[in-house]
Amino acid sequence: MENNQLLKISEIEGRGRGIVATQTLKPGQIILKDSPLLLYSASVKNSTYCSNCFRVILQSPIPCSWCTSSFFCTSNCQSIALSSSHTPWVCQSLTHLRNTFSSHNNLNVDQQIQAFFLISAYNLAVISPSSFRVLLSLQGDSSFVSESDVLLLHSLVATCPSLNLGEFGFSKELTAALLAKDKVNAFGLMEPFEADRERGVRAYGIYPMASFFNHDCLPNACRFEYVDTDVNSRSNTDMVVRVIHDVPEGREICLSYFPVNFKYSERQQRLKEDYGFTCNCDRCVVEANWSDGEDDAMDKEGEENEDEAEEDEEMEEDVDDEVNVNGEVEERDQDFPHAYFFLRYMCNRENCWGTLAPLPPDASLSSVMECNVCGNLSKSDEL
Repeated sequence: MENNQLLKISEIEGRGRGIVATQTLKPGQIILKDSPLLLYSASVKNSTYCSNCFRVILQSPIPCSWCTSSFFCTSNCQSIALSSSHTPWVCQSLTHLRNTFSSHNNLNVDQQIQAFFLISAYNLAVISPSSFRVLLSLQGDSSFVSESDVLLLHSLVATCPSLNLGEFGFSKELTAALLAKDKVNAFGLMEPFEADRERGVRAYGIYPMASFFNHDCLPNACRFEYVDTDVNSRSNTDMVVRVIHDVPEGREICLSYFPVNFKYSERQQRLKEDYGFTCNCDRCVVEANWSDGEDDAMDKEGEENEDEAEEDEEMEEDVDDEVNVNGEVEERDQDFPHAYFFLRYMCNRENCWGTLAPLPPDASLSSVMECNVCGNLSKSDEL
């Protein structure tokens, strides 16, 4: 974890713990590089991505020496995994689980992936007890996980080869606590972007510092993944977080947990089901008063062609009066307060909906905006 001198974890009234800027931050500034405590596959059967670094395997995959369901991109990745994330116990347990999945139809895909997480988490307790303690210290209440899922998954993992967990032990309570941490803290490492298909998740990771970022529907920072592009580094699964615009000292740093183009009802449903809270950010307060028809109309407005010069000039005049140096709307149009954010910070590439952030201010191309989904680069004065 780097650059944590820029941030601190603070108690935010009504929001729990969150991350606050300890100094003024510049647009595009990298405020966090965070390495995962653990990673686990988002696919029951996978030969596309390396089981260690989760890069796309471009050449002939190297199969695991002990099982037929895990593959690696290089012998170096295989060697690293065998002493960390893919120990003999993990290998045997994953093989056992996959055999169980094929013979029993009572587990859905989500439950199967949760079982993979538990194997990774219990393995972490053995190879790095200190990292396991950090995992247990993260936010996540056991009451947020259904009792039936806990019983089912705990009994499933109990059928795997035995493992000495030392001081932590193996208990239903610990399984419940781990599942709760996973539910509210896991970040998806996404598949490469393709405009003509839905983007899936290749793996999930839990990041010790990034887990404390709260959500906002108009975020002031966004995360970047360079899983495939950082080809020569073992840190290719690190999360990089950059601020979108100027952020003053003492301001909370927030990410959006999903694409910013989601409608109010979709956002609220997702947050309630996946994270257990209702969002009351400025945007949601305004949109809560909209009818479904108005919500759909705003979606349609956002998708219309914006090439006509007169319309663009009129919008720019309106926006210039409303936006301060922090990229925040001051005199907000109560019908559509986030128009500037959508114009300035949302990628307009087809089917992308990513968030744009400037390249780091110390870069020679700091006036260039980068999309955190498709990776597209565009000059800020062209937006």
